[in-house]
Formats: sequence, structure tokens, C-alpha cells
Amino acid sequence: MTTPDEDNHTRGTVAREDTTLATLSEPDLTAGRTGGRAHVVLPAFNEEASLPPLLRRLADVARTEQVTVWVVDDGSADATVAVAEAGYGGLDVRVVRHLVNLGLGRAVQSGLRAALDDASPDDIVVVMDADDTHDPALIRALQAEITAGADVAICSRFVPGGDDRTAPFGRRLLSRGAAQLFHRALDVDGVRDFTSGYRAYRASLLARASAHWGERLIEEQGFACMVELLLKLRHCRPVITEVPLALRYDRKQGPSKLKLRRTVVQYVKLLARDRLSPAPYRKL
Repeated sequence: MTTPDEDNHTRGTVAREDTTLATLSEPDLTAGRTGGRAHVVLPAFNEEASLPPLLRRLADVARTEQVTVWVVDDGSADATVAVAEAGYGGLDVRVVRHLVNLGLGRAVQSGLRAALDDASPDDIVVVMDADDTHDPALIRALQAEITAGADVAICSRFVPGGDDRTAPFGRRLLSRGAAQLFHRALDVDGVRDFTSGYRAYRASLLARASAHWGERLIEEQGFACMVELLLKLRHCRPVITEVPLALRYDRKQGPSKLKLRRTVVQYVKLLARDRLSPAPYRKL
């Protein structure tokens, strides 16, 4: 039985962007585990319905893996914060808050910064959607890829075993078109699914990139931020692998936040800017 003090939430402040970090203390489930910790970043905007089942699935993974979950609330108007702070069982859940909606890019940036402040070099940082369309069980496969030598491991819809049939036609068309565009235009080995929002990064790789770009590590505000991060990381010459992702769009609660036309424009602008931007002046 836990005491009231053990059940209390501990809160701290994350500097910049008026973010607040809350740490939930629960019974330790990590006994007997080995390997680095997985810091799971969940950018969330109005995800009160999706978070409970997602946190339950993450808690199942945490029975065999070391997992810390960072829910980045991007100015939600619903009970997303309350659900995240309630947590699930012994899962280590921490909340980073944006008091107003700043967009996916800023949410990912805040989550990466918070995770890196807490991570060890041997840890991994996983970014995944908070709408329960990504299977947390794949964290084990991502961890295995990083342990085997990869620096970035991507959950891909476009490798054998991958599947995006549950997604709406327009979203599938955008993802596949963007994959072909970036594959032809960019020199990034080992990547078929450029726009996947479910990836794992070696913490030491992100730290190197963050030391160089700082607040400019992610400048895109929308869904193009995931491609932007990959393009910047390529200057670190990472080993990139992919594991199959069966997208579970049928579990999504509420409407999609992706705007097709706006996202296409973001992808085109990002590609043009990447072509015009000089490579880093020193080896990363």
C-alpha cells in the first residue's frame, strides 16, 4: 500500500514557452530490467479520449522495458492534462504544458528538450502520435534496432509488413506522394517512410544535433516538422533503419488535425529550403 506522499504528483517548471513539467510518482516496475530507458514523447492536442487506452498500452510495455512518457499538452481545451496527470498504474508519466496551442513542431521540440534533459547517452527518445493509432509494442522493436547499431529507427508503413489501409484515402495519398518526392529529391539512405510520426532516436544523436541547431532544431510548426528533423539529423551521418508499422487509424478518436493542402505546401517549402540551405560548417 502506498502512502499519500507516494501518490502525490511532483511538479517542476520547464523554462521557455511557459511550459510546466509534472512528474507522476508511482510504484517502481523496473526491477530486473536491463538496457537504456525509452523516453516516449507524445505531442497532444485535445486527446482526452485517446490517452487512456494509449497509456494502458504503454504501461504494458513498461512491464518489460524501462519507459518514461512525456505528454506534451499543446494548449488543449479539453481534459488532456487531467488525463495525463492521472497516469496509468505504475507508468512514469510526465507532463509538459504549452499554455496556448503552438503547433506540432513546437510540441515535438518541447518534448525532445525535456526528454534530453533527463536522458542518459544510452537511452532512446521515441516520438509517437498521442491519438492511439501507433502500437506501443513496437517500442521493443525500435529499442532492438538502436541496440543493434542504428541511430534512428522508423516505424514504416512502406516496408514489407507495413500497412496504412485504415487511414483515409487523402491521407494515404499524401503520405505515399511525399515518400516518393523525398526519396527522389533527397539523399537519405535507409528511409522509405519520410513522414512517419513514429520513430526512435539514439539520445546521444539528438544531443549532438541539438547542440548545433539549438532552438532551430525544429522550425516547422506543422506535420512537416518530422521530415525537417530527419533532414537535419542526416548531417550527423546516422545509421537509419525501418521496422514495419501497421497503422491503426480505426482506433482514432475525433477528426484528423492534418490539413492536406497546408501540409503539401509545407513539404514543398521545406524541400526548397533544404536545397538552398548550406550544410553545417563543421562535422557534427
